[in-house]
Amino acid sequence: MDESGMTEGLAHAEALMIEGQNDEALSVLLGIAEDAEEYVDRNCPTTDEVQWFSFPTIFERLAYRRVEKDPRELRDVGEPMDRLYGDLALAAVHTGDYDIATNALKQAVRWNPMGCEMRLNLADLFRVNGDINEYLALTYSVFERASDARHLARAFANFSEYFLVQQKPRTAAAALRAGRRLGVKERALDQALDQAAGTTHDPDLVGDDEARDLLAQEGLPDGANAEIAICLLMCATDAAQAGQQDVATNLTVRARDLVGEEASMALLRLIRQSDADLAADQGAAPAQGAPGEKDAPDGADGTVGGDADGR
Repeated sequence: MDESGMTEGLAHAEALMIEGQNDEALSVLLGIAEDAEEYVDRNCPTTDEVQWFSFPTIFERLAYRRVEKDPRELRDVGEPMDRLYGDLALAAVHTGDYDIATNALKQAVRWNPMGCEMRLNLADLFRVNGDINEYLALTYSVFERASDARHLARAFANFSEYFLVQQKPRTAAAALRAGRRLGVKERALDQALDQAAGTTHDPDLVGDDEARDLLAQEGLPDGANAEIAICLLMCATDAAQAGQQDVATNLTVRARDLVGEEASMALLRLIRQSDADLAADQGAAPAQGAPGEKDAPDGADGTVGGDADGR
């Protein structure tokens, strides 16, 4: 399977969708997927020791290793499989084939387990099919993995809607308050906040402490997973050392959006101190290797919520 060929094929299918030719795009993508699956079956066997993935960047690989704690050797399939199945799902939705869309999104999540947008889109399809347990399970999985604050906000909005159906208005308000505290524009959250204003689930009716307690009673955090912020900042540090300033800035902003300016700066200081301590122990300059080779600094784990970030 030729990577450049797949990339060109995906670009062609994406252009067709932009032009509204969704049936044609779906046909192209199904052909690419068939070829890709034959290639994977022949060349990428999964074993107890080895698993193949399609992480778009080194960040997803590092985050998966730290969050999932998968002991297997992780190998890169060398193809944008997550993009393929994400595109296939989109084309299928546009043509009304939700079975193909559901299966495609399952594959997208399999190839990039850190892809929270795919998890949330898959959750929505399960909700449409009436499978609320899968909808909630996939939404819940986002809290541990989200590296984009908009995905985290969407997860809080999903649970707020669920709590409202369960006649728990204050818990619904708590979820909206946690989502709003992220300070990002996200369509589902914005709509939920507009609908909640002046009602029994208005997020202004609960304080931060009560919101945290109410969410904890449901087994939910009130903010991002700090492990993800650490991974973002570790990769940002490496990118900066490699002269990739745009990449470093993007990763740093994502970490800040997740946990806030104050907490992200504190985590960054811990990472730098950890690098300096390691270099001193080794009698060398601070490490500039792959981010996956780093350990998280002491005291830089857990969940970071709104109170910790100074918002």
